[in-house]
Amino acid sequence: MTSKKLVNTVAGCADDALAGLVACNPNLHLLRGHRVALRSDLDSLKGRVALLSGGGSGHEPAHAGFVGKGMLTGVIAGAVFTSPAVGSILAAIRAVAQAGTVGTLLIVKNYTGDRLNFGLAREQARAEGIPVEMVVIGDDSAFTVLKKAGRRGLCGTVLIHKVAGALAEAGVGLEEITNRVSVVAKAMGTLGVSLSSCSVPGSRPTFELSLDEVELGLGIHGEAGVRRIKMASADEIVTLMLDHMTNSSNVSHVPVQSGSSVVLMVNNLGGLSFLELGIMADAAVRSLEGRGVKIARALVGTFMSALEMPGISLTLLLVDEPLLKLIDAETTASAWPNVAKVSVTGRKRSRAAPAEPLEAPDSTATGGLASGQTVLVLERVCATLLGLEEHLNALDRAAGDGDCGTTHSRAARAIQGWLKEGPPPASPAQLLSKLSLLLLEKMGGSSGALYGLFLTAAAQPLKAKTDLPAWSAAMDAGLEAMQKYGKAAPGDRTMLDSLWAAGQELQAWKSPGANLFHVLTKAVQVSEAGTQPPRKTGLEPLGSHLYVTLNKLISFVYLFPPLNRERSTYLRGTVRLREMCSPSTVSRT
Repeated sequence: MTSKKLVNTVAGCADDALAGLVACNPNLHLLRGHRVALRSDLDSLKGRVALLSGGGSGHEPAHAGFVGKGMLTGVIAGAVFTSPAVGSILAAIRAVAQAGTVGTLLIVKNYTGDRLNFGLAREQARAEGIPVEMVVIGDDSAFTVLKKAGRRGLCGTVLIHKVAGALAEAGVGLEEITNRVSVVAKAMGTLGVSLSSCSVPGSRPTFELSLDEVELGLGIHGEAGVRRIKMASADEIVTLMLDHMTNSSNVSHVPVQSGSSVVLMVNNLGGLSFLELGIMADAAVRSLEGRGVKIARALVGTFMSALEMPGISLTLLLVDEPLLKLIDAETTASAWPNVAKVSVTGRKRSRAAPAEPLEAPDSTATGGLASGQTVLVLERVCATLLGLEEHLNALDRAAGDGDCGTTHSRAARAIQGWLKEGPPPASPAQLLSKLSLLLLEKMGGSSGALYGLFLTAAAQPLKAKTDLPAWSAAMDAGLEAMQKYGKAAPGDRTMLDSLWAAGQELQAWKSPGANLFHVLTKAVQVSEAGTQPPRKTGLEPLGSHLYVTLNKLISFVYLFPPLNRERSTYLRGTVRLREMCSPSTVSRT
């Protein structure tokens, strides 16, 4: 079965994609009659070397995303994963020559079709008297034994675009640019890994992987890699990739060793989430620095994709200061990232967290909670939550994302770990504040935020007094905070329903002579009742019909011109009546 694609037609998808990029980028022009994008300021290049590249579509943002001042002059695009036509390549060469450039360098990835078509266009252009040179980039580090076709051209080609573009912008001649980028290309390597294949529009996936397999060393056209490995952690996969790339027994290895300085590219092959991309980037930085390699610059993003392939490639380029200046040179190319001109290795990456403010003396600390009793209560709560983890997850799967039990278990374990560090505070206010901070930091999700809000607010009334009225006021303060920020109300079928019912019973503590345990027992009972579905009143169908009818009436008031003058009067009464007839209000009533 072919995969779904957001295209107009399979045949026209490459043209549409390039047209869309040009339409949204005023620095680009299309060359009429060809699938070619050129800088819109070609006339400003008079007397300088032009740089042309390209290849099949499907590698976006390569190649058109790297057209701009300081990078490419233009690109020629083929159909998806197909080399561009010779006629279009030749038309692009003629266009930049007619703009007054002093020569053209073709930067070509090492694939048979690209070599042939760009090579043929070069020969025809030279026969017309146009000075044209060509460099073929092969940066693939997958193959341990060199094949006759050589190393494939991968994401490292983008770094060659950048180096050549900086040289051309500086006014360097065609021959020198050709020689210098040829040397740079030999100090570079790329290796890809993917969780599954990609599919050309209108076609099936290019290869199949089992759920527990990963493809190592694949190309950018969906072609299979050098071997399949078992699914592993990000750290393990990155280590395997770097070991393979830098192994001296591998003929296509990059000679990176301890003390080397490199530019690192972490390239999304198209379908990897930004979350996974960040994890892989972190793993690559840690692994390289652990080997004593200095990371001079790190580029993370999508530079050369393979349609929707969920994978990454790592590129290592050995650099010195002169080469680094070319990497850092300014460019207007839209797909080149805004990289800071500072070394990754050796840079400070964190700062100390602000110290917590000193707690004011708490007058309730003396005569507060007994530490041993507090621990027993908290341990009982934690054990209960841990025992209900699967049950709560099952309930949550029916209405949400199924992690309610996991979230509460995370909170329980955090509290258990905190209790092992020492006795909890004797002051009720300090105890609730500490628990609030713990849940906010460790629990996560909206539950952590809501419990944190509740406990933070509840702690405030207990700073001055800890008698029964103060505990009732603490419950009120916590519930008010939950409603204010959570936007829930009693009867909305949220966690607030149960807490609200308990809070109403705790109002009895504000009366003189209230019995502590009698009120608590009743609060627990009504709290459990608050978790049950509302009792059917028989009025729900009537309420629903009235609600729908009043909605229509409100729309009529808005739309009927004769009511303009009296509109606000009509609306106030009608909207209030609609609220009274809403299904939730009828259920609560």
